[in-house]
Amino acid sequence: MLKQFLSKLPRKTSKPDSDESCRGDSSRARDASPRAAGRNSRSHGGSSTAKRTSSSAVFPASTVSVIEPLVPFKDVPSSEKMNLFVSKLSLCCVTFDFTDPGKNTVEKDVKRRTLVELVDFVSSYGSGRFGEPAILAMCRMCAINLFRVFPPNYRSNRGGENDDDEPAFDPAWPHLQLVYELLLKFITSSSLDAKVAKKYIDHSFISRLLELFDSEDPREKDCLKTILHRVYGKFMVHRPYIRKSINNVFYRFVFETEKHNGIAELLEVFGSIISGFALPLKEEHKMFLWRILIPLHKPKSMGVYFQQLSYCVTQFIEKEPKLASIVIRGLLKYWPIINSQKEVMFLSELEEILEAINMVEFQRVMVPLFWRIGCCINSLHFQVAERALFLWNNDHIVNLIAHNRQVILPIIFPALERNSQSHWNPAVLNLTHNVRKMFMEMDEKLFLSCHSQFKEEEAMLNSAAEKRKEAWKQLEHAASLQPVIGNTAVLVSPI
Repeated sequence: MLKQFLSKLPRKTSKPDSDESCRGDSSRARDASPRAAGRNSRSHGGSSTAKRTSSSAVFPASTVSVIEPLVPFKDVPSSEKMNLFVSKLSLCCVTFDFTDPGKNTVEKDVKRRTLVELVDFVSSYGSGRFGEPAILAMCRMCAINLFRVFPPNYRSNRGGENDDDEPAFDPAWPHLQLVYELLLKFITSSSLDAKVAKKYIDHSFISRLLELFDSEDPREKDCLKTILHRVYGKFMVHRPYIRKSINNVFYRFVFETEKHNGIAELLEVFGSIISGFALPLKEEHKMFLWRILIPLHKPKSMGVYFQQLSYCVTQFIEKEPKLASIVIRGLLKYWPIINSQKEVMFLSELEEILEAINMVEFQRVMVPLFWRIGCCINSLHFQVAERALFLWNNDHIVNLIAHNRQVILPIIFPALERNSQSHWNPAVLNLTHNVRKMFMEMDEKLFLSCHSQFKEEEAMLNSAAEKRKEAWKQLEHAASLQPVIGNTAVLVSPI
């Protein structure tokens, strides 16, 4: 039986060819660790063929030959299954050109069936631990199939401006999906010892994995999101490095390129990480909020990842409510001026923050906050004005306003009064009248005082405008009486 099994394994060629093939595979794969690179020559498989190319990604060079199918796991004794597992992984290191559906169809099907068999084997394997050769072979196979560099024209964050564009799908996905599924099963397997695997699933492997988040294929990013989360959960020793690496991606996006296709997915992963932070929060985590999450409100493409960003921010506030005032100051710092859609999103996030804020933190920021809300109420864009007025539909926010009405109403009253007099949108007018009525019922004396003060300020403004207008008339009249001779100055008597 053993002879029959060995006869079906891919035969080695002469030593020079074998060495050359190993060197080619090693340089192409950029194995997951330096230790892995030193062991490539011991891994099974692999003869030589044509190089693989892809329209969606640039892959390193690969030289392989026709694949020979290996025997099924059920046909070998238990003692040989792990050797067969390593051999099948080596077999799957062969890569193909998927831009031509009619090319290498037999070999592609053999590889697909082998990957399916490997997924089933890892899912059902429970008779021991995966040894270092198996872990090395798995990391090497994943590196060869997954790790690739996307061309410059592939890196384009549409930023929500072309939402109707269909996402780009990788033609190699039928095989990539199986490789991702195999990697996920392998990482989550109880047979994988994290203390052994950390030598191969190391910082280099994680960095290359994070680079794949720039893919435009949403299916690939969903798989990466799940795998990264599992790696973070299983390899505790790598957690600080994973957080630091994700932070670097955010830094590059915010302060350099503003182009990345995986910000939403990375924020989603970080949202689950934040939920696991212990209390009290470390200074490192607070700096992440101030230096990364708040500046992430700045890019034009914020709409692509707004939900995930808002979730991360609210997670911080739920864990430490005193951070609410810091977040609100950050939002006011990056408040959009000419982008109405972003302004609506800011108001939505602001409402979520105000729902969780306590009275002390609210009082620290209420003056600049309601000055900005007043500007939004007067916005000519009806969605911005409407969203700002919707804040008064929230009972908790109304309660905060009621307890601080002596400060808030004088700030907000001029905006309400101008809206009621001149806003063009009927819905905004109705909401404005409702808010005015609410303040009237809340404190009629204060409301009338603010109203009289507003009238006085309006009279003063009108008077100043009339004086300016009269001054210009006098200036024009005096200028008309003087002959134009060179650069002669015209004297105007003071008003």
